[in-house]
Amino acid sequence: MTKALPEGKNMAGTLYICATPIGNLEDITMRVLRILKEVDLIAAEDTRNSIKLLNHFEINTPMTSYHEYNKIDKGHTLIAKLLEGQNIALITDAGTPAISDPGEELVRMAHEAGITVTSLPGACACITALTVSGLPTRRFAFEAFLPQDKKERKQILEELSGEIRTIILYEAPHHLIKTLGDLRETLGNRRLTVCRELTKKHETIFRTTVEDAIAYYTENEPKGECVLVIEGRSIEEIKEENRTEWQKLSIEEHVHMYISCGMDKKEAMKAAAKDRGVSKQEIYKALLSGK
Repeated sequence: MTKALPEGKNMAGTLYICATPIGNLEDITMRVLRILKEVDLIAAEDTRNSIKLLNHFEINTPMTSYHEYNKIDKGHTLIAKLLEGQNIALITDAGTPAISDPGEELVRMAHEAGITVTSLPGACACITALTVSGLPTRRFAFEAFLPQDKKERKQILEELSGEIRTIILYEAPHHLIKTLGDLRETLGNRRLTVCRELTKKHETIFRTTVEDAIAYYTENEPKGECVLVIEGRSIEEIKEENRTEWQKLSIEEHVHMYISCGMDKKEAMKAAAKDRGVSKQEIYKALLSGK
């Protein structure tokens, strides 16, 4: 809830998180257009880029820059304006602010200051890519851009190597081949969908494998920002690896091993029973008795 300000001042304004198109300008919502016209100020990641959007839709609202390198100092400035009663719209260069974006810092600061924050949904590259990937969509892990620091990058890739959910990464064209090589080394030759120029005229949805993608982009220079949608590790693969490991585990640990792989308890009990050559009822009884 919005907090009242000291006597003699207006109520705080609202921070609007406004999704803008990732390519096709027709993907902006009518609500976002209205809010961009009505707010007192637009905080944009790159005003030089966003002015093109505003001019296209004849929006004359003042803009100010808010980006990775000024997010703390400018964040305090924007919070002060919100507390004075101004309404501010936050936009990024493309897509939904605060998703792999400095906007998350401003949202946090606004909540801490008791300012109302609301999100106006719309285009988002990771979700757009996931829906067209042809890979499982029920559960997914979004990592955005992998860090360039070698140690941190290696750690995250090792964590992803055991991930059973579909994985989504962002990558710039000049780093694509290196990232694909890192994925092959750490995750193996997974199924992969490379999505580039999403919603634009030359949109490409390339369903392939990690190794085939490396071969293709070695011969064909990558162009355009890419979203990589990568197959998660197979439950069957994990089962096979763990087929003999259960002998070292208690029944409770055995069941938990499968639950940690993403199974629900019923499925985990069934899998443990199959490994041990007993009925699911015996597993259930053992869990009840704490064995």
